Amino acid sequence: MVIAHRGASYYAPENTFAAFDLALQLGVHHIEVDVHLTSDGHIVVIHDDTVDRTTNGLGLVTRHTLESLRGLDAGSWFGTEFEGETIPLFDEVLARYKGRLHIHTEIKGHSPYLSQQTADLIRKHSMEKQVTVTSFQQTQLEEIRAYAPELSTGWLVERTSDAIIKQAQAIGLTQLCPRADTITPGLVDRLHAQGFVVRAWGVSTEELMQRVVKAGADGMTVNFPDKLIAFLKRQKYLWK
Repeated sequence: MVIAHRGASYYAPENTFAAFDLALQLGVHHIEVDVHLTSDGHIVVIHDDTVDRTTNGLGLVTRHTLESLRGLDAGSWFGTEFEGETIPLFDEVLARYKGRLHIHTEIKGHSPYLSQQTADLIRKHSMEKQVTVTSFQQTQLEEIRAYAPELSTGWLVERTSDAIIKQAQAIGLTQLCPRADTITPGLVDRLHAQGFVVRAWGVSTEELMQRVVKAGADGMTVNFPDKLIAFLKRQKYLWK
């Protein structure tokens, strides 16, 4: 799986339609997005807890209303040609890419019921087979497994241990997602033997990208998906 991390975020401002549309143009079939909840209960696509880094605004996402967030520029920080890009609603992302992309949705926020509301929107668009929900937060994954067991789920982990594997099995997760620089052929074989899909994150260089592929992982999030596609084609790997 070639998963465009926050869209084609090496070339366009992360978590914007510019980055998602570019990923499509590059031939990608999977994107990764991050979700938070606004103060008035809307799910928006943004990575950080605050808007400071990726917009011209300030403060916690959860302290902003949707109207307030809509007024922010989410593109100019990356380049003047992206001026006017806005923070998307998760609902809009689902509607725009239904049938076109698989959407790996990371629950970043800590708002109560964010997992359930995320699942509700996925169900609204009948995209249960087109979305995988991931998180670093075990609690969020437990909540979504209880509320929407039909959804594929993945645990983003810094390190993989016996305890992590047992917890993931107990929760009923589909994927384990180790940090890329911890992935080895032995770890991939071990996780496959336990029934997990293995998806890497934190792929910061092309060299690390190639190591993850050669270790036998099932996919990765990557800011430069075109480079991963080119490598897979050269190596005659199957990709999707």
